[in-house]
Amino acid sequence: MTTVVTESLLGRPVLRTEDDPVLRGETRYTEDFPVEGLLHCVFVRSTVAHATVVGIDVTDARLMPGVVGVFVSEDLDLEPLRMFALAPDTMRRPLLASERVRFVGDLVAVVIAQSRAQAVDAAELVVVDYEPLAAVVDPERAAADGAPVLHPDHGSNVVQTLPYDIVPDVLDEADVVVSGRFVNQRLAAAPLEPNVALAEPDGDTLTLTVTSQNPFSVQRAVCEALGMDADQLRVIAPAVGGGFGAKIGNAPEFVLVAALARRLQRPVRWAEARSESMVAMVHGRAQVQYVELGCRRDGTFTGLRVRVVADVGAYPSQGMYLPNLTRLMCQGVYRIPKVEFTGDVVVTNTTPTGSYRGAGRPEATQLLERIVDMAAVELGIDGVELRRRNLLRPDEFPLTTCTGAAYDSGDYETTLDVALRVADYPALKRDQRERRARGDVRELGVGVCVYVEVTSSSVSREIGTVEIDVDGRIIATVGTSAHGQGHETAFKTLMADRFAVGMADVEVVQSDTARVPRGTGTMASRSLQIGGSAIVTAADEVISAAKQVAAHALGVDEPDVVVRTGGLGVAGAADTALAWEEVARLAADPGRRPEGVDGLRAQATFDQGEATYPFGAHVAVVEVDTETGAVTLLRHVGVDDCGRILNPMLVAGQQHGGFAQGIAQALWEAVVYDEDGNPLTTTFMDYAIPSAAELPSFEASNTETPSPRNPLGAKGIGESGTIGSTSAVHNAVIDALQPYGVRHLDMPLTPERVWDAIRP
Repeated sequence: MTTVVTESLLGRPVLRTEDDPVLRGETRYTEDFPVEGLLHCVFVRSTVAHATVVGIDVTDARLMPGVVGVFVSEDLDLEPLRMFALAPDTMRRPLLASERVRFVGDLVAVVIAQSRAQAVDAAELVVVDYEPLAAVVDPERAAADGAPVLHPDHGSNVVQTLPYDIVPDVLDEADVVVSGRFVNQRLAAAPLEPNVALAEPDGDTLTLTVTSQNPFSVQRAVCEALGMDADQLRVIAPAVGGGFGAKIGNAPEFVLVAALARRLQRPVRWAEARSESMVAMVHGRAQVQYVELGCRRDGTFTGLRVRVVADVGAYPSQGMYLPNLTRLMCQGVYRIPKVEFTGDVVVTNTTPTGSYRGAGRPEATQLLERIVDMAAVELGIDGVELRRRNLLRPDEFPLTTCTGAAYDSGDYETTLDVALRVADYPALKRDQRERRARGDVRELGVGVCVYVEVTSSSVSREIGTVEIDVDGRIIATVGTSAHGQGHETAFKTLMADRFAVGMADVEVVQSDTARVPRGTGTMASRSLQIGGSAIVTAADEVISAAKQVAAHALGVDEPDVVVRTGGLGVAGAADTALAWEEVARLAADPGRRPEGVDGLRAQATFDQGEATYPFGAHVAVVEVDTETGAVTLLRHVGVDDCGRILNPMLVAGQQHGGFAQGIAQALWEAVVYDEDGNPLTTTFMDYAIPSAAELPSFEASNTETPSPRNPLGAKGIGESGTIGSTSAVHNAVIDALQPYGVRHLDMPLTPERVWDAIRP
C-alpha cells in the first residue's frame, strides 16, 4: 500500500491518471498490438450511391502477391444485419452487397493479405460491374411520392412515421404564430482514432479487440451474426481515441473481421483509413425541422408545433431512434402548455446515421432557441427578456413536460443570470448599438441559449463490483466503457474517498467482457451518475462487511468501527487501526472472520429508474465582416449545471470539448453530397474541422443543482457543452445580421452563406 490521504478529493480538481501513459506513448490502441501471424483486411466499397450489382470480378486480385483470400457475399453466406432493434426486417443491411449498393461506402468485397499494402493493392484490382440507379440524398424528396426506392421490399423510403402528439388546438390561443424551417446538417464524428478491429481465433473461441463504446453490444451482435455463444467471444475495448456516439453500435466490419478470422484460423486486423471513415463511420444529426411557436403579445408562449424529417441514411440504425429524444426535449426550459410533435424517418442514398455528441438533444435545443429568437424579433422584445418571461421556476420541480420528460431539478434563470453577468450583456449590446450607429463594417452579434438536456435516458441501469484483495488494493469493476473522458480518474477518486486510500491504491477494471460480468457501455452521459453510483453502492457493502471483520478482530461493537486513512479503526482510539490488507486477510480466513462474511467483495446493480436533466446557459459573441461574410467568434461563455461536481477539472475538459464541437456545427462542419449521392467531404481538406486557432479561450463555469435520483447527486456533462454552444453561436450570427433583414440562415454559417444573405 502507498496510501497518503489527508482530506477528501471529492469536488476538487484531480489530474487525470490516464494521461501520463498516453503522453509517454505507452498506451496501446487496437492498431498498436503486435500479433504473430497477423493478416490484414481491406474492404472494397461501392463507388456509386445507388446501383444494381451486375458482377464482381476478383480474379486478378486473388493472384496478387501476399493475398490470402478475396471474399464476396456468396463466399461467406452470412445473413444481413438488423442494424437496430426497431428497424424493419425489409431494411436489413447485407454484410457484403451482392444485389444492390445503396450508398458510396457500402461494402462489396473484402481482401485478406499478409500486409496492409498488399491488401490495398489487391483491392484496387477488384472490378465491380454496376448498373446505376437513380439516387436520392434529400430526405424530404426521399419521403415524397415518386422518389427512387432504396429497399423495394419495404415499398417506400419512409422507415416510420412519428404521430407522437397530435394537438389540434395547439396554436389556437396565440396572438402571433412565428414559424421557421431549420436544417440540422449532417455531421461526421471524425474521432482521432477511426474504427479498428483485431480478431484473434483460438479454435472455437475468439478474442475481438475493437474501438467501441460498448463491448457487450459488440459481443451480442457478433455472436448473433456468427451463431456463437457469449462464452466463445471475448470483446475488449482498450484505449479508444474518441467516439462521440459513432462507436456505440456494432459496425458490420466487426462481424466480417471476426468471421474471417474464424474461417482462416489466423488473426486478422482491419484499420479504417480516414477517407474511408468519412464515408463508412455513421454520421450524426441530419434533421429537417418545421417549427411554429404560438405567443401572446406580452410574450407568453401558448403552444409549439414541430414536424421533423429525420435522415437515417441507407440502412436504418440508431439514427432512427434519435427523433424520440428531440421530441422528449423540445419543450426545453420553457413553460409551454401545449406541444405537438410529428415527423417521418426516411432512408436516403447516404452513409447511415447514428448518435453524435448530444444525439437528438442538440436538435431539440436548436429548433427551440432559434424560434424563440425569431419570436423576440417579431414581438419587439429583447431575447433575454422573452426567455425570462417563460422560464420554468425552481419551485416547479420536479415536473413532467408535455412530451413526458420527468425533470428532476433545475434553476434555469440562475444559470442565465451568471452567463449574462460574466459576458457583461449590457456592455455588449451597447457596443453593438454604437457600431451600427457609426456604420462599422464589422457587425457585433450576441447570441443567447438557455437549454436543458436529458442524460442516462433509457440506460439508467449498471453493474458495479468492488473488492479488497489481500494486498489491500481496491479493485472496482464497472460496466461502463471509457473512450477518453477520464472514467478511470473519476472512479478512482470515488474509491479513494470511500476507502481513504491514495489513487494509486485503486484499480479500475472496465471494457472487457471476460473481466466484467455485464455492462451497458458509455453513451447518454451516464457513466458517473450510473456507473459511479453502482460502484459506490458496492463499496458501501464492502465497507459494511469490513467493519464486521474489524469489530470481530478488535472485540468492539461494529458501530464503533470507522474508516481511517488506509483502513479501519475504533472511533477515539488511534492505536487500534487495521490496514485494509489486514482486514482483507482476516476476511479470507475462515478461522478468524465472523460468521456471514466470506471475503471483501460486493456486486451491486444500480438502477436510477429515471433520467437526469442537466441544464445551462451560453452567451456567444461574434464579429461578422460584412465585406467578406467572415464570422469570428470573439467570446464564448458557458454556464453548465451537471448537478454535484466530483472533479471540476474533468467537467471543464468536457465543457471545452463540447463547446468546440457545437461551435464547429454552427460555423464550419457539414457532410455534403451532390445530387447523385457522391460525397464531397471525404478528407479534412473538405470537411472543415476547426483547430485551436479558430476558437477563443472559452469562459466555462458551473452552477450546482444536485439531482435527487442518485447517491452522488450527479448529472451528465459529456454532451452539455455541445447542446448549449451551437444555438448560442447560431443566434449570435443572426443577431449581427439583423440590420440586413436576415431572419434565419441554416448552418454552417460559412462566409459564402453569410455574404450571399447580406449582399444587395
